[in-house]
Amino acid sequence: MDLSLTAVIVAATCLVSWLAFNNRQLEDRLILWPPAIDRQKQYDRLITHGFIHADWMHLLFNMITLWSFGTTMERFYVERIGVIGYLAFYLSAIVIAILPTYMRHRHDAGYRSLGASGAVSAVLFAFILLDPWSGIYLFLIPIPIPAFVFAAIYVGYSIWMDKRGGDNINHSAHLYGAAYGIMFTLFVEPRAAAAFLQKLASPSFG
Repeated sequence: MDLSLTAVIVAATCLVSWLAFNNRQLEDRLILWPPAIDRQKQYDRLITHGFIHADWMHLLFNMITLWSFGTTMERFYVERIGVIGYLAFYLSAIVIAILPTYMRHRHDAGYRSLGASGAVSAVLFAFILLDPWSGIYLFLIPIPIPAFVFAAIYVGYSIWMDKRGGDNINHSAHLYGAAYGIMFTLFVEPRAAAAFLQKLASPSFG
């Protein structure tokens, strides 16, 4: 049985996050800290910040979401661009999702960011593009809602909270990650746009 790359990413993220929980120096080296990139050219931080998390809840939420939708998207991408292509998608999503934030805080020595949320959003929205009527649970609500409805709520909430601020969550990364997931998927499979509209017009929920 072939080993799932999604499982490897989840395991690696959990391991690195756990190590960083117990090693402040490691966290400080991996976290996205703009001055270290701008002055010390530590560009690897644009990726490594996606493998550490603020706490166990942050880690578990991201990894459960990644596992839930990543396995499906892994099969989709591997069939078209191979295992390396799927890995490139995930790692590039970490970078693309954080770039606007990095540019905005490029000279802000007090800013730090961590977590895989941007890349996870890319995977999630790529999945929604392919299967808009699948059921997704919204927070603690026990009843699933159609994926495209979840996407609309997610985007609206992220835009609102990004403008409001004050909760120490990088909602901008969520938005850019989601957009990247859709665009990358359409680049790999241009027919996905027409298929999305066709599926949307043919309800199959429940």
